[in-house]
Amino acid sequence: MTAGSNARGRFVTFEGIDGSGKSTQARLLAEALRDQGRDVVQTREPGGSPGAEEIRELLLRGDPDRWSAETEILLFTAARRDHLERTIEPALAAGRVVICDRFADSTRVYQGVTRGDLRDLVDRLHALMIRREPDLTILIDMDPRTGLNRALGRHDGEDRFEGFGLEMQERLREGFLALAAEFPDRFRVIDGNRPVDSIARDVRNAVTEIL
Repeated sequence: MTAGSNARGRFVTFEGIDGSGKSTQARLLAEALRDQGRDVVQTREPGGSPGAEEIRELLLRGDPDRWSAETEILLFTAARRDHLERTIEPALAAGRVVICDRFADSTRVYQGVTRGDLRDLVDRLHALMIRREPDLTILIDMDPRTGLNRALGRHDGEDRFEGFGLEMQERLREGFLALAAEFPDRFRVIDGNRPVDSIARDVRNAVTEIL
């Protein structure tokens, strides 16, 4: 399917705790949709544009206490605004399917719930600077201990948030599930404690509903 044949683009995001497998599932979905002839942009947050990738380095590397929650919110919002302007909005305007590994829901949970109860600040900045929600959000729900062990096993240097430990991962999972309950029309919760192929099948079924 060419970009011009789409009435409008579709915006799909993946959320979940660290090590939940959402990055793998985002890649598999992008591959499956391309095999169907769809024009797909696969991206990630923080990052997804040159400026946002530079901010990613600041956010994901270094000591866990490098930034306060308030500073993190500002950095994430700045990265997201650049990502939106340079990658997401142009792709959607061209009728493409945008698949993004994390978006605003991660900030709502990581900084808004688990790092100081700043959800109201996150939402106000989002309404002021971002003003976009996904058409569909896939939440890969994963056992926190399993996810943390996976994430720490990557050894990619981007482990600042994993450094907060298991208790934070447990709170993150609770936060994501609460968010899914808050926005049931947008979220689809998928059990991530299963084989990759089984998860991918459920993801494709969920995405088919909006395509």
